Amino acid sequence: MRKLKNIAVSLAVALSVLVPLHGAWAHGDVAGAKATIYYNEACGACAVHVNTDLPALLNEHGVSEIIKKDYISQQGVRLEMNQLLTQYKIPIDLQSHIMAFVGDKFVLGGHVPNQIVEDLFSEEISLKFKLVVVSQDEMHTDAKEYKIFAIPAYANNFVGEIKTYPINTPVSEYFKYLDGNKSQFSLDDKVGRQAGKYRSLLPVVLVSGFLDGINPCAFAVLLLFIAFLFSLKRTRANIWKMGVVYIVAIFLAYILIGFGLMRALVFTNSPHLMAKLGAWLVLVLGAVNIIGLVLPKFPIKFRIPMFSKETLRHWITKATMPAAFVAGFLVGLCTFPCSGGIYVAIIGLLAAKTTYFSGVGYLFLYNLMFVMPLVIILLLSANKYAVEKITAWEQSESRNMKILSAAVMLVLGIMILVWFT
Repeated sequence: MRKLKNIAVSLAVALSVLVPLHGAWAHGDVAGAKATIYYNEACGACAVHVNTDLPALLNEHGVSEIIKKDYISQQGVRLEMNQLLTQYKIPIDLQSHIMAFVGDKFVLGGHVPNQIVEDLFSEEISLKFKLVVVSQDEMHTDAKEYKIFAIPAYANNFVGEIKTYPINTPVSEYFKYLDGNKSQFSLDDKVGRQAGKYRSLLPVVLVSGFLDGINPCAFAVLLLFIAFLFSLKRTRANIWKMGVVYIVAIFLAYILIGFGLMRALVFTNSPHLMAKLGAWLVLVLGAVNIIGLVLPKFPIKFRIPMFSKETLRHWITKATMPAAFVAGFLVGLCTFPCSGGIYVAIIGLLAAKTTYFSGVGYLFLYNLMFVMPLVIILLLSANKYAVEKITAWEQSESRNMKILSAAVMLVLGIMILVWFT
């Protein structure tokens, strides 16, 4: 009798262990886990999803603790989120304005529809992956498709490719794709190859920055400044120092404009849309520049504002280090109407395809390339005669440089629309 009682107790204990384990698998290995949701509180349309829909769904599937963090107003939260994106090796194409990390098995980007999340939590599907990332950037009413990427149960890292499916397609289709092509995939690591297409951002940023810097507006002011310093019989060393201060000020003005634009794009919560708008903007500006060259009387002109020219001349004639800095800073601000189209398009692209901090790195590289033509001119301006020759060349080639700038705008706009959005 006592033996039967002991056996009954043992069975009860075993069942008490096995039932919760079964429940955990049914909830996708997240029963009792913690979820952290990173979002932008300024996005009013996201509030219902972040505060109501998603927490209710996660609670239903056994997630015991949900933490919400605003990466705009809370200091250090964006850095924390970016560290998680790096740790989980989340491809840029799946990063969104809302990122939810559920346990160590689910990453949800944007407004993932409930039925997709329900499928992922099901026992049948949850056993098929070690980590899954699903992203859907649009609001629920506008959702037409979603993207998915996973580490299947048989692999050690992401394999296959990011797949995009119509919004009503069950996630089981993606796992059929992974299972059906198992023999073709490296079971070790395909993240590098998946991320490889984003490396093409670097040459686009560097080349665009350099070509954008071939700017007659900034050239003319620098050459005027150098020629004036020669007329004052300044030493070559002094001229180069003044020139460096002038160029640094332009760099600073442009980088501050870039930070402002990036900040504005963060608040829009639609970086992919802004990338497309930037591409169309640069196409329109390129077309306007071409029309202006063909039809000189065309009313729209992109150049340094007339009212600022007297101010620039005033600071140049002071011929001091602070004056050189002020002149350069003003030139950086005033030339933005000339070449800002390319800059806006590139920043829109960076906002859509990079994290904030990698985007800042690209922004610095872009601006270094932007001032590089001015650095080259400064180095070539070793004497008064060289300045005269470069000035004559700049004046004679001004039209060709404008044609080149317009062509760069058109090519860049098409590239962004075709390959990056």
